[in-house]
Amino acid sequence: MLGRNDDCTENRGIGKWSGEAAPLSYLFRVSHVIPSEARNLLATFKKFSYLCKKKKNTMGRAFEYRKHTKFKRWGNMVRVFTRIGRHITIAAKEGGIDPENNPRLRALIQEAKTENMPKENIERAIKRAVEKDKADIKELVYEGYLPHGIAIVVETATDNPTRTIANVRSYFNKYNGSLGTTGSLDFVFEHKCVFKIKDNGINSEDLELELIDFGVEEVFKTDDGEILIYGPFEAYGSVQKYIEDNGFEMISGGFDRIPLDIKNVTPEQRADIEKALAKFEEDEDVTNVYHNMN
Repeated sequence: MLGRNDDCTENRGIGKWSGEAAPLSYLFRVSHVIPSEARNLLATFKKFSYLCKKKKNTMGRAFEYRKHTKFKRWGNMVRVFTRIGRHITIAAKEGGIDPENNPRLRALIQEAKTENMPKENIERAIKRAVEKDKADIKELVYEGYLPHGIAIVVETATDNPTRTIANVRSYFNKYNGSLGTTGSLDFVFEHKCVFKIKDNGINSEDLELELIDFGVEEVFKTDDGEILIYGPFEAYGSVQKYIEDNGFEMISGGFDRIPLDIKNVTPEQRADIEKALAKFEEDEDVTNVYHNMN
């Protein structure tokens, strides 16, 4: 530990800790004035401490949520292609039609290929972004509550917002729910970026250690031979760049909403909620449905 009389700390901001060791938290704050060797050591220790803390505690929220809530696969390939196609059009509209200069579009094209979406479907979705006679596809989010206090967030991609809001409102009414205002459930869900890569013998703990500097919070393996990487919403670009620069085989890249509080329900209550969820998911404008039911 460093103290006042250590050569590398004299007159560098740590000297005030006379006769006693400077706390690690303080050293992290002043690491910019410590020689590079010590700074690298502190960075390594910080990463190691992070992993030890995570090991000591239960697994993160994303892992626990996904353990209880299996990834739902859309009912048929037509729906898969429709969902991905709309996201491709939106990404191309916002960031340009050249995948090389549009990371989000590049990730969606990779996801489309993984789902065996025909090449002509992908090209058609990109072309739609620049066709002036086509109505714009807009991403709209609706939030509310279903019976038994279950929070729900419904993400949509639509070329007819009037139709979509009318449908969404009717589903809430039919199942005795209530449609809230935008942002009303920000305290219930965390918006995360999530990447899925092939597990080609990758050490997930080593990968997580490398990705801490990019803001990644959780890395874990699935039973399907894949690795899921979760990070803050705003870290999407930097995490994708790391994955691509280091030659990992990316399956998909997108966003997820992880509930901060998962609610338990009775079997009868679950049946009610699942009927409502199914109704939302059947709507062709709906791209994702998130809830906090265990």
